[in-house]
Amino acid sequence: MIEEQQNNPLHGLKLEVLLTELVEFYGWEILSSAMRFHCFKTNPSIKGSLKFLRDTTWAREKLEAFYLYRFKRMPKPDDMEYQLAPRERGFAHGIMPREPMVLTVESIELSQAKAASAFKSKSSQKHKSSFKTDNKEKVHSKKSEPVYDPSDPWGKNR
Repeated sequence: MIEEQQNNPLHGLKLEVLLTELVEFYGWEILSSAMRFHCFKTNPSIKGSLKFLRDTTWAREKLEAFYLYRFKRMPKPDDMEYQLAPRERGFAHGIMPREPMVLTVESIELSQAKAASAFKSKSSQKHKSSFKTDNKEKVHSKKSEPVYDPSDPWGKNR
C-alpha cells in the first residue's frame, strides 16, 4: 500500500532548486542578512553555498525553515513539530503556500533586533526567578545594558 505523502512544500525539492528560488526572489544581500551565513556574503555562489549547506545540517535546516515560513509563508509549527527538522514537518491538507514575504535588509535587522530584545528580556526574567529563595527575592544591583542597535551589532560604539 502506498502511504500518502505529507503536505510539505519541501517534499521532493532539491536543495539546489530551493536555494536558486530564494536567490532569484530575494538576492544574496537579503539572504545574507536573514541567514547570517558567511558563504552568502563573501563571494556568494550557488555551488559554494550548496557545499556549505550539504555539510552543515543546522544551516540547511535554518535555510529550509526560512523557505517554508518566509518564502512559502506556511503556518508556524506547534511545539511538537518544532522539534522536527523542516523536511519532516507536515501541514494539514488544503493548506497551500502563499505569496513570498517581502523583505528588506532593514526589515530583517529590525526583526532580529526585536527577537534579540525579547530573548534578553525572557532570559533576564529566568535569571531573576532563579534568585528567589524562600519566596523572597534577593536584591542584586545590576547595571542596565543598552538596547540592541542593529547598526552596531557588536557594540563597538557604546
